[in-house]
Amino acid sequence: MSAVRRSVLAVIGLVTLTACGGQSSGTPATTATRTTAPTTTTVSATTTTPPTTTTVAPPAKPAPVVVLDPGHNGANAANPGEINRQVPAGRGRVKACNTTGTATNAGYPEHAFTWDVAERVRDQLTAQGVRVVLTRPDDNGIGPCVDRRAAIANESGAAAVVSIHADGSTNPSAHGFHLAYSAPPLNEAQGEPSTRLATTMRDTLVAKGFATSTYIGSSGLSPRDDLGGLNLSERPAVLVECGNMRNATEAAAFSDQAGRQSYATAITAGILAYLG
Repeated sequence: MSAVRRSVLAVIGLVTLTACGGQSSGTPATTATRTTAPTTTTVSATTTTPPTTTTVAPPAKPAPVVVLDPGHNGANAANPGEINRQVPAGRGRVKACNTTGTATNAGYPEHAFTWDVAERVRDQLTAQGVRVVLTRPDDNGIGPCVDRRAAIANESGAAAVVSIHADGSTNPSAHGFHLAYSAPPLNEAQGEPSTRLATTMRDTLVAKGFATSTYIGSSGLSPRDDLGGLNLSERPAVLVECGNMRNATEAAAFSDQAGRQSYATAITAGILAYLG
């Protein structure tokens, strides 16, 4: 065998031996390591909304009702047939529907005074949340009769009824206010409630600087059984006689706007004190 052939066979044997040695003759396999990124779990913060608390306001307290009864009326004097008509006056009695009222010596009429004061009291009470009912709408009409005035107050369910008047004593030295109320009482409202309304009003007027009557009642109080509007009332009721229109000092106050305002302010305060 030639030397060349022997060399070739040697090379082939070497290659074969190497290949059978359990090791791949190719490029070694690459082992890929897969790195998985850690999973980040984001937990959303849970916002807990506090339960809604619903506050239910208590029902609004209804406004108290006050009836103001300005005495007499502007057309009464011109209609005697109507105002002299007899109507029920309580306690089994009848009396004239209404009267003309009195006046100062200078001619300022009671009906104008009572209407003006009632309007002022109405405005002041309304500003305090009180619902006011007037027994007449103006100072130009007739009446109404005393029984109808009482009915208006009864139908309204009033917490208090205040009739506003001024007296006409012929004694020029007589002066001062007084409060009339029905006595002996004919129903529950004419008992303690009316007496308390009268005393509260009396005390308030005194505190405001007004003097009690020197000629009617006692200490400003005058229980009466002959006044139809009071006898027929089923609500706490009083009649305020603000003073004597024939007394020069009181007549001057009645005829003056500032004087009427003073009476109105005091009566308003008395009503509010009673309502509490």
